[in-house]
This record gives sequence, C-alpha cells and structure tokens, in this order.
Amino acid sequence: MIQLANLYKSFGDRTLFEDVSWQLQRRDRVGLTGPNGAGKTTLLRMLAGLDEPDRGQIIKPNSLTIGYLPQDGIDHSGRTLLEEASLAFEPLLDIKAELHELEHKLGDSSLTHDQHEAVLSRYSELQELFRAQEGYTIDLRAATVLRGLGFGEEDHDRPTGTFSGGWQMRIALAKLLLARPGLLLLDEPTNHLDLEARNWLEEFLHEYPHAVILVSHDRFFLDSVVNRIAEVNLRTLTDYPGSYSAYLTERDARLERLREAKRRQDEEVARVKAFIDRFRYQATKAAQVQSRVKLLEKVVPIEVPPERKKVHFSFPACQKSGRTVIELKHAAKAYGSKVVFRHVSLHIERGDRIALVGPNGVGKSTLMRMLSGVEAPDHGTRTEGHQVVMQYFAQDEATRLDPSLTVYETLEAGSPLTMVPAIRNILGGFLFSGDDVYKKAGVLSGGERTRLAVARMLLRPANLLLLDEPTNHLDLDSKDVLLDALIDFGGTLIFVSHDRYFVDRLANKVIEVGGGEAIAYPGNYEEFLWGKQAQQRTGEAGPSDSRRAPQRPATRQKPVNAKTGRQPGSPTRLSTGAGTSPKRESARADRDAQKRAEAESRRLQRQNEKLRTRIAELEAQIAERERLMRDLEASMSQPGFYEDRDAAKPVLDRHQALMWEVGDLMHEWEEVSHSAERLTKL
Repeated sequence: MIQLANLYKSFGDRTLFEDVSWQLQRRDRVGLTGPNGAGKTTLLRMLAGLDEPDRGQIIKPNSLTIGYLPQDGIDHSGRTLLEEASLAFEPLLDIKAELHELEHKLGDSSLTHDQHEAVLSRYSELQELFRAQEGYTIDLRAATVLRGLGFGEEDHDRPTGTFSGGWQMRIALAKLLLARPGLLLLDEPTNHLDLEARNWLEEFLHEYPHAVILVSHDRFFLDSVVNRIAEVNLRTLTDYPGSYSAYLTERDARLERLREAKRRQDEEVARVKAFIDRFRYQATKAAQVQSRVKLLEKVVPIEVPPERKKVHFSFPACQKSGRTVIELKHAAKAYGSKVVFRHVSLHIERGDRIALVGPNGVGKSTLMRMLSGVEAPDHGTRTEGHQVVMQYFAQDEATRLDPSLTVYETLEAGSPLTMVPAIRNILGGFLFSGDDVYKKAGVLSGGERTRLAVARMLLRPANLLLLDEPTNHLDLDSKDVLLDALIDFGGTLIFVSHDRYFVDRLANKVIEVGGGEAIAYPGNYEEFLWGKQAQQRTGEAGPSDSRRAPQRPATRQKPVNAKTGRQPGSPTRLSTGAGTSPKRESARADRDAQKRAEAESRRLQRQNEKLRTRIAELEAQIAERERLMRDLEASMSQPGFYEDRDAAKPVLDRHQALMWEVGDLMHEWEEVSHSAERLTKL
C-alpha cells in the first residue's frame, strides 16, 4: 500500500534516515519504537505529507486517505463538540445538503418533465450512496466514539474552546477515528487518555479496517494493538513481526548476534593490521601487504547500537511505619456546587499497593490531595499512622522545581549523603547525560522537567509514596527504571497511572473513583476488570458509570477471581473440624466449580438466545420499514407527484424519517450481531 524507496532525511549534519526501503501492507498495525530523537515523529510527518524527504520516494496510491494525530498542539473552537466531531463526515454532510436542495427542486412546479426526471435520478443516486455509507447513523456513530473517549452526553453541546489541552487532543483523535482514513498515523495517542479510554481505543483499533502506524510509550497498549514493530535506529528501519514483547526478545537476541559479529570483525581487522605493520617494509612480503591493505579498504564496519545502560536502583532506607498508614472516615469534598466526594471511608495499611482508577475528572487527584494532607476534607477526618514518612508526587510536580538550580543540583538538594554517588546513574536512567546535568531546570522542556521530578523523588527516603501520574512524559526505558524501583520499594504505595502495564505490575488493590465515591477492590487490576465485567452482566453499575447510570443499588457485589472462584483478597476457608478431610474438601470444591461452570454456561446460552431473538426482531423491523419506503418511492415516482407541494411534503418527510429509522436499526443490528458473535466465541 505504501512503499519507501531509498529514503534519505537529515537535519543539518545529523542524518536520521539513509537509503531506507520499507513497505506497509493493508491492515498492518505497526508500532514505531526506538530511542528518543531517532526520527519516529519525523517519519510519521513524512508519511502524512507534512515533511518531504531529502532524497528517495514515498510511493502511495492516489486514492489513499491519511489521518495524522500529532503529540500535541491542536486546538478547536467556534463549534460545539458534536458539530466538531461531525466534521469527520464532511463528504456525507455535503451529500445530505445536496439531498435537501434536490427535495426543494422536486417540489418546483416549473420544472419540465425531463428536468424533473434528471433531478429525481440524481436524488435516487445520492440517497443510495448516503445509505450505503451509513449517512443516517452519523450522530449515533459520533456519539459512540465520543463516549468511548470519555466525553459525556452533557458535553455534546459544549463549545470546543472550553476544553483543556488534553481534551482537545481527544477531540482530534475522535475526528480521525470517525473519518476512518486508509492510513492512521498516531503519535503517542494514549498520552491524554485514562485507562478506560485506552481500553476502548484498543478494542476500536482491533476492529479498524485499515492500516495503523503508531508511536506509544505504553507497553501493554502496544502488545494489545500491533502485529509488527518497526525499530527506528542507526538511520534505518528494522522490522520485527509480532507484539512488542516478542520484539524485545528478538531485538536482544539480534543485538547479541550483532555484537558477536562486531567482535569477530574487530579481531580480524586487528590481525590484518598487525600483519601489515609487521611486514610493511619487507620487500618479499610487499605483494601480501598490499593485498591486505586493499582488503581492509573493502571492509564495511559493522555498526552496533550503543548499549542501553540498565539502571538498577533502590530507594534509600527509611524507618518502618505503623500497620495503619492513613485512614479517611466519612470524608466529603466539594468545589462550589460540584460535589466530588461524599462520605468516603478508606483504610490504608502498610504494604498496600493501591491503584486509583476512574475516568478523568472524577476526583482521583482530589483524593490524592486529601490522602496526602495537602487538602483537608470539608467534612470527616483524615488520620495519619505512626512513623509515616511521606512523599507526594503531584501532577504539577515538575512546575515546583527551582528554575535556578542545575539538573545535578536539583537532585543533590535534599538527598541523603549516602545517595549522592547514585545521582549520576539515576540521571542517566532518565536520559540526562553528559553536559545535560549542568542545564538549569528553568530551560528544560515539560517532559524533561517531569523526568527530573521523578528522579528527585527516587533519592529521598520515604515509607509512603503517593504518585499522581508519574509516568506521563516518560519513555519506555525511564518507565522501566521507575517500575523496577517501585517493585523493590518496601513501603506503602498509592498511585494514579494510565499505563496499563505499570498498573498490572504494581497494584495489589484497586480503588475505583467516581460518582462521589471511592470503593476499594482487593486484587490486581485484571481481577478488578473481571469483576466489573461480571457486574455489567448482572446490570450493576460502578462509580465510574455514574453518568450512564445515575441510580445505583445500595449494595455492591465484590469481584470474584476468575481462576479460583473466590473474591480477591478474601480469606481461604480451611476446614479443621472432625470428619472433614482435605480430599472431601477438594471434591466439594470440584463440585462447586462444576456447578458454577454449568450455571455460567446456561446463563450464556440464555443471553445468546435473547440476542438471537433481538436480531430476528430487528431484521423484521428493517424489512418492514424498507417495504414502506419502497411504497412511498413508488408514489414519489408517479407523474405530477410534486405538482401539489402540500400533498408531497408529508410523503417526503415520512420517507426521510423512515430512512433515519432504518439507519438506527441497522446500527443496532450490527452491535447486537457483534455481541452475539463475541458471546459465541466464549
């Protein structure tokens, strides 16, 4: 579909791509990876036609449509959210406008018979095209994508100029997804998405019918979406089939082979040079010396990427806290008329690793500020445990750095003397090397300041860490440094992160925030998701569903571990009474598991039958409305139909309404059919 032929691109004396040839096929999902500054964004911009290569060609079909989402810098204004999103359907909107014009013309009695037939033919042609391209579901499709990216129905009429920068990027992403270009170029699309929106985007890209190239620092997202990795490094592109995890394994093996080949080449070159130096001035060896000189001239040095230094780091020692670390009792918080929390009670114990999850704007950062003591609850109490030494990393932590200090001085200030020798290693792990350490904090970019703030946090002793989105603006290597340090951290951890891999590796409890509540779930994030799916099957809404389901039941069923059949975190029952043996316990557990499996199978079968019944109903309704439309179209095609405009208008309005109904029914039929298909695979 797209081919790069001998591509060359440089900036000044720095060459990014040299004689690169590469192909992209239809339905490929490619993840671009490589060191910072290697040229990933430049490649996307060249593919999008925003930059031109210095030499070589980018060969693509004339009919190919390309959509490009940059990392940031997009602003929308002058329209409502729904109007802006609907611009993705501009060709369809043009057809719709022409259809309305033709309807007025058809009611014009001054048209001759031939003109009337020509207008009617054009109207029929456009109507069929509009229907084939799902024009009658424009609003429904726009609302579906906006909902998936975290916008509520109340946002649809809100002016786009009132949305913040992160939400502006979501609007741009929504327009791209709705337009469905033949090639979708996404430069870190997950930067401004919460976990729920990321999960939805994964599913959307799975079903996307065209090619996708994306850059992302979210390992889980890459593993879930891509089927091919293209590594940008050493002025070229190297392809690796499979997921990001498979790429890491194959890349390391390839680098090992490359280093071994480089070692052998260096040894051979050294041996030849030694021969030349030894016999250079002996006439009897002149021919052999010249032969080896020419041999050296033909040798193409094997280029090996610089080895990425793996930084291992441990937090400085700190005294152990008491068993209870923080406790909130009946805490409430509001800003003016907006109630964020009401009667929240949480008990945090030593060793807890808690992930706060929920859509953007529901109060995760507010809860972090209350837990840290930065903000007091309006009502209720916050109690801090014995010997708690806390570090709080806020979302705006980077703005709190002293701009007059250098990078090195920022880390040195406030760090224990025992940690000073580790400063250079930590800075290297967060991409500060060489003279970078002497830069003033005030001249760093936003991403660099965030990396520096995270590095500073790692050097200070604490037994309680509260981290509000520490992974923003971190590349994969820097995330690994932070993740390894937090895995080895022996204290209590409460964090907000939209990186699924990060959350999966760290959390042993999940607190879902939303709807004025904060509800704790024992178990990791995977178990939390499983529990949420079980709640959805039973029709129970969680706090983050409050916009969709404002009335919630007073009781909540805790999630159940999919493997053990128990609620995560619940104690395992051990029978010690007389007459009950472990063998009987095992048999009873097997019977219980079999009963649960049979009950689940029956439930799925009943649900499948309901879906199939609904599909049949929808097909019958679609057929009935299409029959009514055909009857109306037969009347509309009769000579003289448009002469009486008053009589023709109700028929035209009824025909238009039926078309919209058919569009809605077709969309519902597709969703129900997709649900039935997925249920059949379970």
